[in-house]
Amino acid sequence: MKLARYTHNGRTTVGAVVDDHVVEIATLDPTAPRTIRELLAAGVAGRARIAQALEAGPHGTPLAQVKLEAPIPDAQKYLAIGMNYHDHAEEAARAGVPVPKHQLWFNKQVSCITGPFDPIYKPRVSEKMDYEAEMGVVIGKRCRYVSVEQARSVVGGYFVCNDVTARDWQFKSPTFTLGKSFDSHGPIGPWITTDDEIADPHALQMQLWVNGELRQQASTGGMIYDIWQQIHELSQVMTLEPGDLIATGTCANVGIALGKFLQVGDVVKVAIEGLGHIENPVRAEPLQA
Repeated sequence: MKLARYTHNGRTTVGAVVDDHVVEIATLDPTAPRTIRELLAAGVAGRARIAQALEAGPHGTPLAQVKLEAPIPDAQKYLAIGMNYHDHAEEAARAGVPVPKHQLWFNKQVSCITGPFDPIYKPRVSEKMDYEAEMGVVIGKRCRYVSVEQARSVVGGYFVCNDVTARDWQFKSPTFTLGKSFDSHGPIGPWITTDDEIADPHALQMQLWVNGELRQQASTGGMIYDIWQQIHELSQVMTLEPGDLIATGTCANVGIALGKFLQVGDVVKVAIEGLGHIENPVRAEPLQA
């Protein structure tokens, strides 16, 4: 199932995407939760009635007539792993950046989350705004101390994300959080594809374009630490909650490696096989009151 949060005729709600339409969840099951985070927490059984109602073939609203929003705008955590693709680690090593010996985690503050087609803003205080195509994972079950073997059982679904990064802010601090957390630098979407729809999340093609130029391309099988190892590691430290977001790393050819940083007027598109795509224009940061 593809779970979307969208706005239509001035009202924001959640729905299930079927082909090129979205069907409001409330019309399928009036007793169903009203947020995607709660729908994921309800588990497979909680979504079964919705899936059954979808089989009746309600037409819903054409996607072309709605605005897709960030599917989970109120995540409690947005965690991301650094240098987790073999080819990205190799390009970093060539640039003199040491490759970590263990999983390297940082926070993207949840205030950075924005919609799949919303603008991403170039900060007035950064000249090195970069892109990072990544597959996102959303937790579907409250958990702690999860084994690698059981990790998939706590996954709610997957999404497309761009770990937008202000490199100058990233590298001036011992932690990456500031450089990773500027407002609007966390576009996610276009929806949450539930785990049951993806046979192998480590066998998907991931691509990123800037102004139509292909910059990044890799299989999600290129991860150094797979998703199950990532969840195992994080759950040793903290309780993971339904709706928590995990960005699983980017592949080679980020902007800093190519000497091509994002500029106002650029358009960045990230697509992942089976998960859809997001596409964000780069705009100048608006003046604050």
